[in-house]
Amino acid sequence: ARATTLARALRARGVRRGTLVGVCMERSLELVVALVGILKAGAAYVPLDPEYPAERLAFMLDDAQCAVLLTQRHIADSALAPLMGAQAGARANVLCVDSEWHTLAGAAANYTDALMPPGPEDLAYMIYTSGSTGTPKGALNTHRGIVNRLLWMQDEYRLTAGDVVLQKTPFSFDVSVWEFFWPLLAGAKLVLAAPGGHRDPGYLAEVIRDEQVSVLHFVPSMLRAFLEGTDAPAQPTLRDVMCSGEALPYELQERFFARYPSARLHNLYGPTEAAVDVSYWPCVRGDARGMVPIGRPVANTQLYVLDERMQPVPIGVAGELYIGGVQVGAGYHGRPALTAERFVADALSSVAGARLYRTGDRARWLPDGAIEYLGRLDFQIKLRGFRIELGEIDAALAELPALAAAVVVVHEGTGEPQLVAYYVPTGAAVDGGTLRAALRARLPEYMVPAHFVALAALPLSPNGKLDRKALPALNVERRERPQVAPSTATERLVAGIWSDVLGVAGASVDDDFFEVGGHSLLAMRVGGRIHAATGVRLTFRELFSARTITALAARIDAADRTQATEPEIPRVAGDSAPMSYAQELMWTLQRATPDLSAYNIAEYWVVTGSLDIAAFRRALDGLVMRH
Repeated sequence: ARATTLARALRARGVRRGTLVGVCMERSLELVVALVGILKAGAAYVPLDPEYPAERLAFMLDDAQCAVLLTQRHIADSALAPLMGAQAGARANVLCVDSEWHTLAGAAANYTDALMPPGPEDLAYMIYTSGSTGTPKGALNTHRGIVNRLLWMQDEYRLTAGDVVLQKTPFSFDVSVWEFFWPLLAGAKLVLAAPGGHRDPGYLAEVIRDEQVSVLHFVPSMLRAFLEGTDAPAQPTLRDVMCSGEALPYELQERFFARYPSARLHNLYGPTEAAVDVSYWPCVRGDARGMVPIGRPVANTQLYVLDERMQPVPIGVAGELYIGGVQVGAGYHGRPALTAERFVADALSSVAGARLYRTGDRARWLPDGAIEYLGRLDFQIKLRGFRIELGEIDAALAELPALAAAVVVVHEGTGEPQLVAYYVPTGAAVDGGTLRAALRARLPEYMVPAHFVALAALPLSPNGKLDRKALPALNVERRERPQVAPSTATERLVAGIWSDVLGVAGASVDDDFFEVGGHSLLAMRVGGRIHAATGVRLTFRELFSARTITALAARIDAADRTQATEPEIPRVAGDSAPMSYAQELMWTLQRATPDLSAYNIAEYWVVTGSLDIAAFRRALDGLVMRH
């Protein structure tokens, strides 16, 4: 009812089919009302993340030229305030869905015309992705494409009214589209994570338990942080976990199944330009091939692996992955040349005007008809689930007057991929902190390099082009100020955790975690290690605010250690007690399948040095007797 009211209010303000409506809101009830209301009005929504820098938001508003911008009062007074007087913000009619609801309801009451639903070829949403030319580009998707994607998902996974879907992906990323609309389409319950909650593994574990979540999504790197950052037991209601956004490592798949033996894990693949996902793979525990394919195409979708002449390659031979079918998007907003380059004619289709989307991904067919993802063909990367064009960061650095040249690459030497910027100053030396601050003013946090390396000149090949292979190896231990050693036991503990997680030896107690290579997922891992070592569980906000070893150690020392003490289990009278839900489930499964080993979790430990066999036997006997 509220979405219908909003739709009428938007129509009263001139919104029609095909109109772009901006949405700059936090995750909330108002956000869901806004998205559904825009679609009811026949328009398309444009997500604008309020956490983006003001310069990026200004570009998006100016580029999209949204007729209306929906927001919340506190965001209008903070993130949008610097833009409202600027040319970019003045083009949009700004409406606060929370504080101005009575005004909107009044406009809706005076609008008596029937709402005209959108058609299959009308735009449903436009989501901005990183652009190689230095500015983001808006990918356009139609109702035909996203409806196909949602109906396929319902046919494949069958949500019911008893299911609970957790919406936690920022709505500026296309995974959020199915998180919002699939449960609404199927009549399931939609649970919204708190703003910022998608970054906190402890909070997510509580929501999964308290709300009895049955379906949710993880980017693989976030799934790893969740498994490492929480020790919560498997929630029996959790049935399906979807993974997409980056390659799913086989060892991470196996770690998931060890923790959640009764849940299903699915690997999905697809670009923003083709209605979220175009292929799927049901993960198989212990798959002999030792890798996780991206699978087979979803309904009404065709996938091709082609060579440089756009000819099919044989099974097992690498080529570029092309996407065809109803989910191929409508191109890029206001970028006809780029649209023509990436969306090409589909000579294999009988549908007039059909196009293929060139993904830029390397892939190959496997003998069983599945597809294996092999990486990128260009300088686009996926980092912690974010799609990044390195050229956009290069362009931002090139505009800084303090630099004569710069290039950004991905460094994987520590085992955790990180962005590294190599730069040549124009004159006086400029430090990495200054450059980092300049980039944070115009780029999202996930696009700001973790390390900055000054060079006298960038290495060039004989033909005068940049020689990326000749860039010097990153020395993550280099410092710009004297090192301060830990002085307390807690500081030494935190320093050791930092060194392990960051891959840096000898961390200084005054180092800023996010200036020595740290990021949000690594912060989660630090929090998990601290909890395992001390029993103190720090919130994500605390980890972000206590950015040095000194500050973090002080926060740990001040925490209530009583939370780390396990309560004594009282002894009960009699020889029997009612089974817990998990015990009853295990008993039922064992009765049905006597040879089932789903709840057997095997680990091995290598012990160095001498082993006291008698002490080890007493410890093991004590464990057996307790259980």
